[in-house]
Amino acid sequence: MEDKKKVIVYVDGFNFYYGLKSKKWKMCYWLDLVSFFNSFLKSYQELVGVNYFSARPTDAGKHDRQDKLFQANKCNPKFNLILGKYLKKEIKCRYCGGIIHSFEEKETDVRIATKILSDAYKKRCDIAIIVSADSDLIPPVELIREFNPSQKVYVYFPPNRYSSNLSNLSDGTRKLDGAFNIFKKHILPQKVQLPNGYVIERPDEWK
Repeated sequence: MEDKKKVIVYVDGFNFYYGLKSKKWKMCYWLDLVSFFNSFLKSYQELVGVNYFSARPTDAGKHDRQDKLFQANKCNPKFNLILGKYLKKEIKCRYCGGIIHSFEEKETDVRIATKILSDAYKKRCDIAIIVSADSDLIPPVELIREFNPSQKVYVYFPPNRYSSNLSNLSDGTRKLDGAFNIFKKHILPQKVQLPNGYVIERPDEWK
């Protein structure tokens, strides 16, 4: 019997989260990511990993909710969290001249590109699935085409997100706009027991 095709998923956490937010699918934030993406695979494919790229929010409440999601997903060894960071920046109001402090997410697209290229170079998978609509990810896909042309690259677009350039470069795409029922099937349990015995609960804000 022929070996199954190995699949690795690369999730742009910000693109994914804000796509869900744009649809007001709050309940879908509490998602079993490995189970969700595994549900799309064919019988001849095997999910070997879901790499989730994000950064820690500065707001305490958001940080706590995000941490619960990550801890729950880490119970599955196929889930891999890769964190970037937020950088503080100053924005000058063009009306009053006052300074507004904001935070900008950094490094995510670079970390995604680095991980995709590393896995492709080491031939860790036969199929890469990019979950993003960020056109900054076009260069690494172009490089994969050069040094590992046998690897397939698919793009899953988060809800209300799309890039025609990324789509044209891929071997196939899927839009998650109409996948609400699939999302619902892969919501994590209300309570999740961690390996250390500690139990975390789904945040009230995500119900």
